[in-house]
Amino acid sequence: MIDYFAANLWQAWALLCIVCLILELTSGDFFIICFSIGAFVAGCCSPFTGWVAQILIFAVTSVLCLAFLRPLMLKRIKTKEQRVSNADAIIGRIGRVSETIVEGGHGRVAIDGDDWKALSHDGAEIAKGEPVEVVSIESIIITVRPKPKAENIQ
Repeated sequence: MIDYFAANLWQAWALLCIVCLILELTSGDFFIICFSIGAFVAGCCSPFTGWVAQILIFAVTSVLCLAFLRPLMLKRIKTKEQRVSNADAIIGRIGRVSETIVEGGHGRVAIDGDDWKALSHDGAEIAKGEPVEVVSIESIIITVRPKPKAENIQ
């Protein structure tokens, strides 16, 4: 039985390679895939080397992948641009005042079919129909500023 395992150690390396690939799918940080690559290389060398050499090949290949391949992959895949989501994505958007924002008070602004409770960023009145830009959001109330006339071209 031991002779069979010694002769077919490539199967253990293939199993380790597949398990590491599956685990990498759950993490996505290009860490576990380095061990999968190491297992693949050790499995390919299995018919030609002993088990001690296979373990060394696995270790060396995994470390080299961690040192050189992982940083390259992270640089290519991960972008520096952070995408905002949910309510934060509304900051910077342009809308139209649907209910006059009174001086020192609230009004309403329509943005893409949604109607938001709004404040003027400087407390000034903004008339109905005026284009505004969202400056910030706190809870369900947005703070807006009038869009300069030169930027109103749509």
